[in-house]
Amino acid sequence: MSADASEHRQVGPNPSDQDSVQAADVRDVVHDQTLRTQLENLAASNGSPEWLRRTPAPDDHSVRDAAVLMLFGRGGQPRTDAGRGESSRLADFGVDVDIVLLQRASTLRNHPGQVAFPGGGRDPEDDSLVAAALREAQEEAGIVPATVDVLGQMDPLYIPVSKFQVTPVIGYWAQPGAVRVMDKSESYSVYRVSVADLVAPANRGTFSRPDLKITTPAFDVGVLKVWGFTAGILDFALDHLGWAGDWDRDVHIDIDF
Repeated sequence: MSADASEHRQVGPNPSDQDSVQAADVRDVVHDQTLRTQLENLAASNGSPEWLRRTPAPDDHSVRDAAVLMLFGRGGQPRTDAGRGESSRLADFGVDVDIVLLQRASTLRNHPGQVAFPGGGRDPEDDSLVAAALREAQEEAGIVPATVDVLGQMDPLYIPVSKFQVTPVIGYWAQPGAVRVMDKSESYSVYRVSVADLVAPANRGTFSRPDLKITTPAFDVGVLKVWGFTAGILDFALDHLGWAGDWDRDVHIDIDF
């Protein structure tokens, strides 16, 4: 056999490699289908943990409709040591999931500097709350609406501080793209945050605002610290999806605001 022929055979396809690729593709499809079903169930759950139901929305014109996009994708890698430690546990049931979070600009009137899902108030041109969530996600984080599969929405929640009635919209990003700050007057930073970082017990605790007389779940995922409305929704979602483990509610997480 010539050297050329031998070299050609060495670089040819290996059947075992092809089988591995095909098996990985099948596994990814199964995991995607499972994740979609889980997220559809989350949307149908109504959501809203009890501590967020403390104040009903007043029946007047001061309340404004708003929507946030809880956008889940796959492939985001943990940034913290604690998150990397959780990856093996989550891998046992196919979870390599991330969610988009942003830190709001410190100059905003409502919730300045706070970590949130992309979203905001419904504008007159928005024909639905879903449209409002998708528009805001594009304006704040560069998320193209056409790439998001909307799987449903949870019950609205009233936030007395800003007088918004906020509807969480559940989205699935089959092929996640890059996220980035689109307008510095709106957002300070935007990240795809790994679920492994969120569920790691060492990254979890509580945060209190004595001035608002509230105590909420809190997350410290290295690049962001989450508390308040967003942390409450995340806490409920991670439990409902079956991804959360035990964590110490007596641990206090310090957050500057």
